[in-house]
Amino acid sequence: MEKIAATDGVRLPLTSLSNDEQILRDSVRKFAQNKIAPLVREMDESQKIHPSLLPQMFEMGILGIETPEEYGGFGGSFMDSILAVEEISAVDPAIGVLVDVQNTLTVNALLRYGTEEQKTKYLPRTNTDTICSYALSEASSGSDAFSLKTQARLDGDFYILNGRKLWISNAVEADLFIVFATVDPSAGYKGITAFVIERDTPGFQVGKKEDKLGIRASSTCELLLDDCRLPVASVLGQPGKGYKIAIGTLNEGRIGIAAQMLGLAQGAWNYAAKYGRERQQFGKAISQFQAVQFTLADMAVEIEAARLMVYNAARMKDAGIPFVKEAAMAKYFVSMVAERVASQAVEIFGGYGFVKDYPVEKLYRDAKIGKIYEGTSNMQLATISKLILAD
Repeated sequence: MEKIAATDGVRLPLTSLSNDEQILRDSVRKFAQNKIAPLVREMDESQKIHPSLLPQMFEMGILGIETPEEYGGFGGSFMDSILAVEEISAVDPAIGVLVDVQNTLTVNALLRYGTEEQKTKYLPRTNTDTICSYALSEASSGSDAFSLKTQARLDGDFYILNGRKLWISNAVEADLFIVFATVDPSAGYKGITAFVIERDTPGFQVGKKEDKLGIRASSTCELLLDDCRLPVASVLGQPGKGYKIAIGTLNEGRIGIAAQMLGLAQGAWNYAAKYGRERQQFGKAISQFQAVQFTLADMAVEIEAARLMVYNAARMKDAGIPFVKEAAMAKYFVSMVAERVASQAVEIFGGYGFVKDYPVEKLYRDAKIGKIYEGTSNMQLATISKLILAD
C-alpha cells in the first residue's frame, strides 16, 4: 500500500503506531473516504455492496491482510486487520464487518487450523477474488452456540450434512463458507466439527436474506444444507474439535467487532464536529456554545478510551499474551460507546440528524448490532466476570 499523508482534519489523536501501521491506516482511510463514502447511501438503500468495491479491496490487500505472502497475502499482523476494520467502519460499518469476517474469522481459521492442502487451495483465492463466510448460529443456538442442530453423518469417505444456519454474514457475496455441524449429537460440544464448503456444492444453498435495521449493505442470510455431500478432506481441523476453532476465532472476532464499533464512533464524531463548525445559530457556529463543546469533548474522551482498549487487546493477541478478558471488555465497552456517540451526533445535527440526507442517522442505526452479534453484551459480561473472579 502506498504511503498517504494523514489529512483528516477532524481526527482524534491516536495511540502510538509503527510507521508501517501508519502507512496502512492512511492508505485504507483514503480508500474509504474516496471510494466507499460516495456509495454509502446507495448501498444502504439497495441493501447490497456496490460491485466496484470488492475488486478494489482485493487489489489493495484489505481482504487478505494476515495471510502470509507465500499464499499471496499482505503478510500483515492482527493489528493491521484491526486498523483496516476501524478505518473502513468510520465511513461504512457495513463494509467494515465484511472486512472483519473475512480476516479475523474465516481466513484466520484457515491459517490456524487448515491443512497445507487446504491453505494452498483456498488462501490464494481468498486474497484475490473469494469472499468468505462463517456459519455457526442457528435458530436454537445463538448465545448457546454449541446447542446447534445441523448434523454431519459419516458415509464412507464423505460426510452428509443436513440443517439450517441463520444470521450468516457475507452470505450473498461469499463463495467459501466455514460451517459448523455436529458429528455426534450425544457428545454435546465435543461433537462439533468445522467444514469448508464451496458455494456450488450440491445440497448447499444460500437462502433468505434478512431485512435489517442497520449495516444493511452487509448481507445476512440463512444457509440450507440438504444432503450436502462433502469429502472428509473438507473437515477443518479435526472431527469433534470444531468447538476449539469456534472459541478461538470468536475471541479474536470480538476485537474485530470492537474495532468496527470504534470506527463507527469515530466517524460519527467526525461528522458532528464538522457540522458543529459549520452550523450557524444566534450569529455563531454551534461549536462555540459550551453545551456543544462539552458534548463533543465527552464523546472524544469515550472514543479515546475505546481506542486504547481495542488496540491493547489487539497488541496482546499479536504478542501471544492471553487476551480473552480484554477482548470481551473491549467489545462490551466499545459497543456502548458507539451507541452513545452516534446518538449524541444525531442530537448535534438536530432535525437534520433524523433524516437520511445526513450520515449520522445511518450510523445510529448501524450501532445497535454491536451489542448483539459475535457475543451479546450479557455474554461478554459473563466472560469478564468469570475471568476476573478467577484471578
